[in-house]
Amino acid sequence: MRDNENGRVDNSRRTWLIATSVAGGVGGVATLVPFVGSLAPSEKAKAAGAPVEADISNLKPGEMMVVPWRGKPVWIVNRTDAMLEDVVKADPELADPHTLNPFSMPLPEYCNNEYRSRADHKNILVLVGICTHLGCSPSPRFSPGPQPNLPSDWPGGWLCPCHGSTFDLAGRVFKNKPAPQNLDVPRYMFVNATTLVIGKDESGEA
Repeated sequence: MRDNENGRVDNSRRTWLIATSVAGGVGGVATLVPFVGSLAPSEKAKAAGAPVEADISNLKPGEMMVVPWRGKPVWIVNRTDAMLEDVVKADPELADPHTLNPFSMPLPEYCNNEYRSRADHKNILVLVGICTHLGCSPSPRFSPGPQPNLPSDWPGGWLCPCHGSTFDLAGRVFKNKPAPQNLDVPRYMFVNATTLVIGKDESGEA
């Protein structure tokens, strides 16, 4: 800002500059407030990490249902006696049959068994349906026997369509596959015979 020809400060220019600066400052605050507000977690985001209930009353033997939990698909499978037998048969072909090297969460102690399920509901398998290789979601291939992209002695399980990793009917990865680890088993508990909670057990929330 310069003095005018008479050596005095031009008050009209000063007023214009102050008004412009204030307007810019108000605009900046108006822009900032919504942005800061957007950083606060929404109610939906808060709920995304909460335990979820699953009603398995209509889950027939041999079927699988999918429940979203923390933005991931969780599989619940009602395994038949034949499927449980195939779990045992698959042991020699697995990379980590006892889940000594878990993926992103520790295996719950009550699932530290061959079937990777609770002893009082060993037929019910609960898995995070995300491949431990690059995060694809494997496809169920429960029927045993020869099938496209699977060995002739296939015992039943899952096939990852992205890079060919295979998992048995307990979510354990087979040897010599891209996936380095077994599928995760989240913490869960039964509320009653037909309802289970994913993300929570007797010790509290996951």
